[in-house]
Parts: sequence; structure tokens; C-alpha cells
Amino acid sequence: MNALADSVVQALALLSSFDPRLWNIVMLSLQVSGTASLIAMGLGLALGAWIAVSRFPGRAAVLVLLNTFLALPAVVVGLVVYLLLSRAGPLGPLGLLFTPAAMVVAQTLLVLPIVTALVRQHLEAAMNDHGEQLRSLGAGRLCSALILAWDERAALATVGLAAFGRAIAEVGAVMIVGGNIDGVTRVMTTAIALETSKGDLPLALGLGLVLLTVVLALNVLIAAMRQWHERKDESYA
Repeated sequence: MNALADSVVQALALLSSFDPRLWNIVMLSLQVSGTASLIAMGLGLALGAWIAVSRFPGRAAVLVLLNTFLALPAVVVGLVVYLLLSRAGPLGPLGLLFTPAAMVVAQTLLVLPIVTALVRQHLEAAMNDHGEQLRSLGAGRLCSALILAWDERAALATVGLAAFGRAIAEVGAVMIVGGNIDGVTRVMTTAIALETSKGDLPLALGLGLVLLTVVLALNVLIAAMRQWHERKDESYA
């Protein structure tokens, strides 16, 4: 018990003293996951909106495939990206393996199906509610998608926050493609795993506290935005 208490005290000391090693890992984690989430959000909005407002042959198969990707293990995503970026892979000449860019690619592919599926779900529900009205006003598919996306902007913002939370808490894919190189590709989740195995509990606990704080803040923001969206819907009713 004394060892645990000492580790907690040392972890808090690392946080309060702004230990460079700890905070460099935190900043890299935020940078990688934030970039991946923004890219996935841009692509997912376009794909999800297109699937929501379009009717095309094979749409059911696309939805099945999309739902399958939702359960895709992170290590499988990491393996695929590793094979693409390795020296023998088609993108090997770019030299991206074991760099933050490779980690961004892996996290983007990991959260893109989540963003696409949730955007499609929100916009399709909105289309069912307001589609006839939009069609009566002469709005085409693209115009309808833009109008619905703006109307559902609060719900879509929660999708972006959820994507960031999924990305920053991921460990398997970034471990494979990043290599967990100290000062280069070591992020919070991979550092926690490594430092725990080495017995450096203060650093692992400090990073764990930061990660928990980030995830808690994201969930608070998501809950607040959902409440705001519900109040807005009630005011329009």
C-alpha cells in the first residue's frame, strides 16, 4: 500500500512540476489523435452524408461492410497500415513507418468507420423526418445533405468528440506502426504499457491520470452538447 501511495505522490509531482518527458508524450498524443480525428471527421462527413441521402445498388452491402468495420480490431488496422508502409509495401518509399504520420494514418482508418456510421445514422434519421419537405422545396441530394448536416451540427460535433476519444485511447495500432520510440512516437497509451512493464509506476500513473482527465472531459462535453440539442428540439416542438 505504501508503494502505491508513493507512486501516486510521485505521479502528482511529475504533473505539477510539468515534467518535460511526461508532457511531451501528452502533447504528441493530442497532436496525433487530434489530426486523425479531424481527417476522419472530414472524410466521414462526406461518406456518411452521401450514404444517407443516396439510394444505389449495393447500398445494403455497403452498410453491412461499414458495420463490420466498426468491430475491426485495432491491431488488424495496425497490421494493414504496417504492410502498406513497410519497405516491401506499396507506400514503403514514402518512409512513413515508425513516424507520427503513420500513427495518424492508422488512427484515421480506425475511427473513420465509426464517424461514417454515426453521421449516416444521424442524417438518415433527419432525412426521414424532413426529406419530403426538402424535396418539395426543390432541394437536391447535395443541398439536402448540407442543410441536414447544419441542422444536426450539435449531434455531429458529438460524433467528432467520440472519434477523438476512441483515437486517443487506442494502443494496438499505434504500437505496431509507431514502434513506441522514445521522444518520437511514444504516446500516452503505449508509454503507460511500456512504463508499467518496466516498473516505472509514477510516470505510468501520471500519464494514466492525464488520459482519464481527457476522456472525462470529452464525455462531459458530449453530455452537455446532447442536453443542448435536446433542449433545442423541445423549443422547436
